[in-house]
Amino acid sequence: MPGMPRSQQAADGRESSPYVELERAAWAALGATTEQPLSQDEIDRVRGLGEELDLDEVQQVYLPLSRLLSMYVGAATQLHRAQEEFLDRPHPPRTPFVIGLAGSVAVGKSTTARVLREMLAHWPEHPRVSLVTTDGFLLPNAELERRGLLHRKGFPESYDRKALLRFVIDIKSGKDVVEAPVYSHLTYDVVPGERVAVTSPDIVIVEGLNVLQPAQTGDDGRTGLAVSDFFDFSVYVDASAGDIRRWYTERFLHLRETSFRNPASYFARYSEMSEPEARAEAGRIWDTINGPNLAQNVAPTRSRATLVLRKDSDHSVRYVRLRKL
Repeated sequence: MPGMPRSQQAADGRESSPYVELERAAWAALGATTEQPLSQDEIDRVRGLGEELDLDEVQQVYLPLSRLLSMYVGAATQLHRAQEEFLDRPHPPRTPFVIGLAGSVAVGKSTTARVLREMLAHWPEHPRVSLVTTDGFLLPNAELERRGLLHRKGFPESYDRKALLRFVIDIKSGKDVVEAPVYSHLTYDVVPGERVAVTSPDIVIVEGLNVLQPAQTGDDGRTGLAVSDFFDFSVYVDASAGDIRRWYTERFLHLRETSFRNPASYFARYSEMSEPEARAEAGRIWDTINGPNLAQNVAPTRSRATLVLRKDSDHSVRYVRLRKL
């Protein structure tokens, strides 16, 4: 996988690597003894457009992942208690466990985030699981236009990164209620004055294109903080660029027949296009915006993830790569 270090030969002749890589069958076996908590109706509710997500995929891929994440949450809780005892401090409540989830447009990261939210909430140790997408932290369209960035929506510079950083810091500081702005995919803009409250969560999943970006270096040469500095675990949803481009086009064509037909939709004009015109427009948008963003900003953060889910051409996960502790 590009961006990953090559394995090296250990002294005993075996390949050494800072990662454990498991093909789907081996990964699925790790969850064989754990009961699958989601019904088909629940899976249908969280599945994204064009994705082949069924009971087998949930059982074989996301059940082992939710079990692993639950183990991480439990271990973090124990470490928290040990640290407080070491510091001879009263035992404050454990701060939420924060999971960062990144990947390209159309790769299926939103579905992955929703499935994990539902599955993690079924574990009795941490029933309060919140999901926040970084779309709400995009700068409003009027501000993007003022800055000449509307055509670069989704690139790192199109977000209010300070507000997103403050949000995650407030979560990790243990605030009882933290609010996030709301984004409308219908109007393609942040909803003025609308907020969603995250209240006393056990786990918070932060999903977005650029959540694994490293900290920026200022003009004075000093490096600040990054959102990813406050993640306890991170997941990158991966696939070949060619497959993602095709999935994006298929989703665009489906939306042209559904959501884009709503007169209130920002993209209503696309509903009048013929199929060849819509395909060409989807390709143009991908080649000028989403593709370059993936190559320049999103894909380079893959190696920073704790775990990578690599998808095949049919959206199913082919293998899992986990960073060793």
